[in-house]
Amino acid sequence: MPKLKTKSGVKKRFSFTATGKVKRGQTGKRHGMIKRTNKQIRNLRGTTLVAEPDTKRIVKIFAPYGLK
Repeated sequence: MPKLKTKSGVKKRFSFTATGKVKRGQTGKRHGMIKRTNKQIRNLRGTTLVAEPDTKRIVKIFAPYGLK
């Protein structure tokens, strides 16, 4: 069987933690900030972890050998 390639979009959007969980950037901060509260904007800083079912899909289909 040939090797599977990691999807290039996944390389740019996700990173792995040391324990194998997948980190992603927060959504909802690209535009329309005027209608969001300051608390929402503050809580959307930084990164967050991907949900467990989505993590399985990312690892199995899109990044089978991890991200380099």
